[in-house]
Amino acid sequence: MVRRSVKGVPRIESFDLEPGRILAGKYEIVDKLGEGWEGEVYRIRETVTGIPRAAKCFFPHRNPNDRAARFYARKLHKLRHCPIVIQYHGRETFISRRQRITVLISEFVEGELLSDFLRRQPSRRLSPFAAMHLLHALAVGIEEIHGLREYHGDLHEGNVMVCRFGLGFDLKLLDLYHWETPRPENIREDVVDMIKVFHEALGGAKRYASQPPEVKEICRGLKRSLITARFRTAGEIRRHLEGLEWT
Repeated sequence: MVRRSVKGVPRIESFDLEPGRILAGKYEIVDKLGEGWEGEVYRIRETVTGIPRAAKCFFPHRNPNDRAARFYARKLHKLRHCPIVIQYHGRETFISRRQRITVLISEFVEGELLSDFLRRQPSRRLSPFAAMHLLHALAVGIEEIHGLREYHGDLHEGNVMVCRFGLGFDLKLLDLYHWETPRPENIREDVVDMIKVFHEALGGAKRYASQPPEVKEICRGLKRSLITARFRTAGEIRRHLEGLEWT
């Protein structure tokens, strides 16, 4: 779909890439994985090796002068040693509606969005013990990101991928926010958002009154001032969980 902006510049709002289409002469479209404010994400396959990858295609009006794509690629590269972050592979372009479109190629992660994972659980929620493991996995991963003076900026159940669930959780993060230079406020927002994810995984507000005191000590009524007074960093959440004693 193409619409004209106020200045007459075409605004692509959907690429509608069909399975089988070849991108940049080396990747075949398999299917569409999702879409967001910046663009669309597709599962692709390397035509030579058959290896699956993911392609994030940026809407041109959301990527002026390629700024968004460059910023995002650099952030992924900076965080390449953080296991919770999807690995960046490279940048390509293709033509759509007579416009050159930037595509970032990354690893394809097998898994399930946390939002979908939760819907499959009994009563659509986790037990307090399982939710603690989820929060611990998030805290460990995000602590590494914060240690590199970076942040996620948009944590919620739709941006967390569950790759494995057993004794603990193996997670990947999607759609890191990347427009601002990292500030202490960004770190605190990640901490608050982690606890919001924990709260929702437990069943949200309607289940909160029946939660054990160990849960309420972490959630603190979801009051931002109380959360940030107790937990200033992801590392503080991790240490709290690792030292937790159940009554």
